[in-house]
Amino acid sequence: MNPSVSHPLPIAPHHAASSRPSVPRTAGVPKRVVAATVAGNALEFYDFVTYAFFAVYIGKTFFPASTPLGSLLLSVAVFGVGFFARPVGGVLIGAFADRAGRRPAMLLTIALITIGTLGLALTPSFERIGLAAPIIVVLCRLIQGLALGGEVGPSSAFLIESAPAARRGLYASWQLASQGAAGLVAGGFGLLLTSSLSPAEMLAWGWRVPFLVGLLLVPLALYLRHSMPETLHAAPAQAINSGVVGLKRKRGLIGLAVLVVIGGTVSTYVGNFMTTYAITTLKMSPVLAMGATVVGGLCTLAFALLGGWLCDRYGRKPTMFWPRVAAAVLTVPAFMLLVANPTAITLFAVSGFLAALTAVSGAASLVAIPELLPRGIRATGMSIAYAIGVSLFGGTTQLVITWLIGATGNPAAPAWYVAGASVVTALAMLAMPESRDRALED
Repeated sequence: MNPSVSHPLPIAPHHAASSRPSVPRTAGVPKRVVAATVAGNALEFYDFVTYAFFAVYIGKTFFPASTPLGSLLLSVAVFGVGFFARPVGGVLIGAFADRAGRRPAMLLTIALITIGTLGLALTPSFERIGLAAPIIVVLCRLIQGLALGGEVGPSSAFLIESAPAARRGLYASWQLASQGAAGLVAGGFGLLLTSSLSPAEMLAWGWRVPFLVGLLLVPLALYLRHSMPETLHAAPAQAINSGVVGLKRKRGLIGLAVLVVIGGTVSTYVGNFMTTYAITTLKMSPVLAMGATVVGGLCTLAFALLGGWLCDRYGRKPTMFWPRVAAAVLTVPAFMLLVANPTAITLFAVSGFLAALTAVSGAASLVAIPELLPRGIRATGMSIAYAIGVSLFGGTTQLVITWLIGATGNPAAPAWYVAGASVVTALAMLAMPESRDRALED
């Protein structure tokens, strides 16, 4: 346990509820308030995943190596560095959200992601400033990871707490849908840039443009979040449901939630890697490769909302379980088809198929986990489960599959990784309680 939370956390939100309008426990909030949550979440994920889509160019800019594969490996390794700060962000910012309120925690994460993104966008190349360049990039990735580690818990808790009881799934599915929107916009920028700029221009400055555009939207996101109400109520949570005591009492559920997160994480980051995979392994053009990112983002946006609707109608467990079983069974044949026929149609179909299954299952998972946690540790517990699962497997997925492809010579190796992770996650999902008809626990 992190030293900063090694003692029971304060269980009352101090003056958070009195300084901002609060949301009654039985009422939902206006849709514009939900939109503020979603917009900020999308911006943070946009800034974070844009790195993955431009890993080839970032590797050449900051991590020169004797071979293109070496440069790419260094680049995706630094992509993974951002994930290792996530558990720290999950504990610190999640605990802050359970103590002071969801709104101030979400304002903090926006500020942190801005600092990290600004550093990435403006750092000169290795050729210009030498070793300082990769060091700055690593620090920026750590700050971004800290922000995202602390974002998911408070924003998920806010969406769950602000939703009408019968529509918690649909409201909370916007958490994952906004990540799809981020991928869609980032991929759209990539498609536009790679189709209009030469490879030399992309390497020199083109890859920086999406980061700079993201920074232009920060003031809007801060304004929207500043006007949000608070959903953490002023009444103190029960002592057994707060701080370290509450986390220890729910440690079994949180551990199970980590396993639930793994399958979607591996699938998501294999999907995010499809652009680099198509360029470096399938030898496809950058324009087609970026098209896969657009398809993946669009499918994540649409099918996450479908998953939220389905889990409100049919329950959390079946909605998250059966798509994960399908991913375990069908991903390997899908990749084998792509490797045998590396065309635009098969690339888009496989990318969209994997994103759709992941989105339906993942949306239901991100609803179920916070629903099963009491109010006093809802943001912290969700943050810890998500951050650990994503750190261990999201942060290493691109490095692992890049190494696997090089070591085995099998371009379909990523599919076996997805299938294995999906089996583990499906078993964990079977052990999860059904939460659709449960009242949120105080």
